Amino acid sequence: MRLLLVEDDPRVAATLARGLRREGAAVDVAGDGAEALYNARVYPYDVVVLDRDLPRVHGDDVCRTLNREQPGTKILMLTAARTTEDVVSGLGLGADDYLAKPFRFAELTARIHALLRRAAPAHPPVLRSGDVELDPARRLATRGGRDLGLSPKEFGVLRALLTADGAVVSAEELLERVWDANTDPFTNSVRMTVMTLRRKLGDPPVIHTVAGAGYRI
Repeated sequence: MRLLLVEDDPRVAATLARGLRREGAAVDVAGDGAEALYNARVYPYDVVVLDRDLPRVHGDDVCRTLNREQPGTKILMLTAARTTEDVVSGLGLGADDYLAKPFRFAELTARIHALLRRAAPAHPPVLRSGDVELDPARRLATRGGRDLGLSPKEFGVLRALLTADGAVVSAEELLERVWDANTDPFTNSVRMTVMTLRRKLGDPPVIHTVAGAGYRI
């Protein structure tokens, strides 16, 4: 999953981004509303975690704009305001969920995963192909019952390939879905991650390269 975290406090942003990356997310960070709109128009995001009180462009205006321009992108609005009126107001702007500060990190991740389930096409809770299984909720990937011990990027690539259900997934699409904006688009990270993922999956091979197109399971 790829997230845009919009938070003007650098320390809070760094802490949240670090935690979300440990959860396997590709996270881009924007420090104000103008930067958030720019990023959202350039990169595809599954969820935007949006602080409401932002400099340059207020979070309310960011929310309205994203809701109008990218109605498929889920928005989780963060705010220090906790009243029912504030919640109703935030949701009325087009936010899909609303979380009052301070909050526990576990609640933030649970809300994000709930939004992802609502945004994505229906998939079974556990993704399978032959003897390969991936359980996103438990962050567990196995083959023949053996824990594969995948890194977050390997897990993300395998999830993307299993979700495609046999369709070809290009290297560019994997880069967009699993890595963040700081990644060099000319990097060989995708190829190297697929290589290590194949090694962990073992034989017989399950990830196949389609020349000039990408990868599929």
